[in-house]
Amino acid sequence: MTASLDAAIDEYLRYLQVERGLAANTIAAYAADLALLSAFMDARATTTDVRAAVAAELDGGVLLEFLSHLGRPGQSARSQARRWVAARGLFKWMRREGDLGADPTQGVAVPRFAKRLPTLLSREEIAALLAAPGTSTPLALRDTALLEFMYGSGCRVSETLALTLVRLDVDAGHATVDGKGGKHRLVPISAYAATALREYLSHGRPRLLRPGAKSAIRAALFLNGRGGLLSRQGWFSRLREHAITAGITRPISPHKLRHSFATHLLEGGADLRIVQALLGHADISTTQVYTHVSAAHTRAAYDRHHPRA
Repeated sequence: MTASLDAAIDEYLRYLQVERGLAANTIAAYAADLALLSAFMDARATTTDVRAAVAAELDGGVLLEFLSHLGRPGQSARSQARRWVAARGLFKWMRREGDLGADPTQGVAVPRFAKRLPTLLSREEIAALLAAPGTSTPLALRDTALLEFMYGSGCRVSETLALTLVRLDVDAGHATVDGKGGKHRLVPISAYAATALREYLSHGRPRLLRPGAKSAIRAALFLNGRGGLLSRQGWFSRLREHAITAGITRPISPHKLRHSFATHLLEGGADLRIVQALLGHADISTTQVYTHVSAAHTRAAYDRHHPRA
């Protein structure tokens, strides 16, 4: 069965990439999950025909057995749920393509998992982090602009590092980013971010850009210290350095800037639908997790300051 199922998986992954426009990281995660499914089914296979194999051997019970098989100690419920989503997506696609007579996931619920509340930085930590790079070098100007832009817009790190000069309009106060699924959205540039970006564009980026750079590099907004494209790993490393300078000792990531952006907006009274649009969430339920974070923040403040708490 492996060869036939693997061929179906390859076609499905191409569909996700070309027609659905999913990000490369998402495609890679689905590929890994479906490779595990293929190996599991190969151990049970009695035929190499996908249609016959699924009809004879794949049903909801077998798929739940697959998840149980992978549910070793240390495997989170979230990982199991993601694998279920990957398998369900594959078989629904095969059903639509006519490769299956029935969807074996039909009627079987996705395993539930508790949603983890995102961790964020306080306003005081954000202020210290934004001030940490300074403005004394081209890289310092770049990092200040990056931090101000990410906290001021709520953009993902992938969206930020993919920004090009033509997508940026500092004077108008907005930028156009490519979100998940290839969807474009307009994000705001705060007054602080605009000032930092102008400084970087005037005095930082020209000193980082090398003569004869390729067109993709000349078009990119954020460059690395060697005059190339700034990578996620490079930015992670710089961010950790700035966090230490700011006195932030707990783990940090660029996504915490996004979490902080959303939560601070809601705490300031912003409408949930506006925050959803700014974050580029397709489903408002994804945004609603920040209302729980905001409520937790309110409760913590109450417990600290009310005499009867």
